[in-house]
Amino acid sequence: MPKQELRGGWALVTGAGARVGAAIVDELAHAGCHVMVHHCANESGARDVAERVRFAGRKSVVLQADLCDREALRSMACRVIDVAGGSLTLLVHSAACFERVEPSGLDSDSWDRAMALNVTAPYLLTLALVEALKKARGSVVAISCVSAIKPWRNYVPYATSKAALWHTVKGLALALAPDVRVNAVAPGVVMLPNDADPGTEQQLVRRIPLRRIGEPGDVARAVRFLAENDYVTGQMIAVDGGRILE
Repeated sequence: MPKQELRGGWALVTGAGARVGAAIVDELAHAGCHVMVHHCANESGARDVAERVRFAGRKSVVLQADLCDREALRSMACRVIDVAGGSLTLLVHSAACFERVEPSGLDSDSWDRAMALNVTAPYLLTLALVEALKKARGSVVAISCVSAIKPWRNYVPYATSKAALWHTVKGLALALAPDVRVNAVAPGVVMLPNDADPGTEQQLVRRIPLRRIGEPGDVARAVRFLAENDYVTGQMIAVDGGRILE
């Protein structure tokens, strides 16, 4: 199978201080990548993740930036290019605004927050790093969501922004080919909120054909697949246990 070699290359994972982003970093380190670990406010988590990368024998750098701040985004992109020596193998957009907004609470602010981090930031960061990605003939993987296809009632701004992200992925895949591939992973329920009760978990499991809640590693392995297979672009893999089929 055609394969993009990850070993020895540099990757940037945004929102990588915890949960799915951290699992993606772990998977990439296992694949032999050096990894830049981005966070906005979770410095301790990001440093722990970076330490695991170093323990695996790879290089790691922690980067802090508010990706909704365009100047901060541009500054971080310059730092990424410097660390990677101008050649970036993989860019993973994992940072996201996941905000529950019930129909009675829908407003412009929640819409703006979702669009800023979930769509605009990945678009601008990709453009800022496109030359480094071209030099490595690398790829971009965005973490979308199954709600991009089937929206959720209490997450209208979030689901809409993830649908926009998916369309952005397809557009960039066309615009940047053949030098850079752009794909997406759409998780379903892969982690429950910390305050979720057993009843909520049981209700969700009954709606998933594979009858289990997913794990961050399930998403991370899909990211690695898309990063390594050099004949896939403009695609989205749903990692949701089949829930999207119902």
